[in-house]
Amino acid sequence: MVVSSYNPHFGEEAPLVGSHGSGTIFFTYCNLHCVFCQNYTISQSGDGRVVDSEKLATIMLSLQERGCHNINLVSPTHVVPHILEALKLAVSMGLYLPLVYNSGGYDSLETLELLDGIIDIYMPDMKYSDEKTAEQLSGIKDYPTVNKAAVKEMHRQVGDLQIDEQGIAQRGLLVRHLVLPHRLAGTEEVVRFLAQEVSTNTYLNIMAQYRPCYKAFDIPLLSRALNKQEFYEAIDLAHQQGLHRLDKYDFPFPARLIIR
Repeated sequence: MVVSSYNPHFGEEAPLVGSHGSGTIFFTYCNLHCVFCQNYTISQSGDGRVVDSEKLATIMLSLQERGCHNINLVSPTHVVPHILEALKLAVSMGLYLPLVYNSGGYDSLETLELLDGIIDIYMPDMKYSDEKTAEQLSGIKDYPTVNKAAVKEMHRQVGDLQIDEQGIAQRGLLVRHLVLPHRLAGTEEVVRFLAQEVSTNTYLNIMAQYRPCYKAFDIPLLSRALNKQEFYEAIDLAHQQGLHRLDKYDFPFPARLIIR
């Protein structure tokens, strides 16, 4: 495995962060090749250092010792076998925190079946509703089909997001959806799917922080930041479908709003 960084992270969703942060471990490389990736030096350029399973286990335990509320595995899909090997060691040495599987949502059912009973919180992206857009912008095939099947399996395993009395997530599904300019993300279909085929109690983070990065400047439809109208249209679409657990920032991010 190659790990870019690990630390208590306070920029994640509120139920993950709490007062002591989410214990994020950023794995280098990704099974997606998004042309607009804001972390492209990690996901595409290989910024990081090689670690073995023993080292990863000690990283997890160090984050627990620092008081983090969970172990947040960022871009884990391509290193799942190594993560499982490290978890076996870490648990034997006292790891007890909830495990967060923080992926781009392009996960096979075979992979997810290996994680059944191990992962506590799934946090996938739902990036696109259109297959051609996904192939053009992230270089992968059949994203909507794979993504929807993965999200349904994740929800089958862990259910709706459960939050304790301190506001900290313990188990369940948390979905991220980055709104893109010109409706490229297909928000209307994403929220319809979640409401009608998963649960109206799905915890959904509608994200407005898109800005051109990496190769996005070469694509006219992606060459500008999201505007206010596009963001609030996405919020309205979610409300129309009956989704009521929305985690978002008010545009353009002066304060966080959590609607339940």
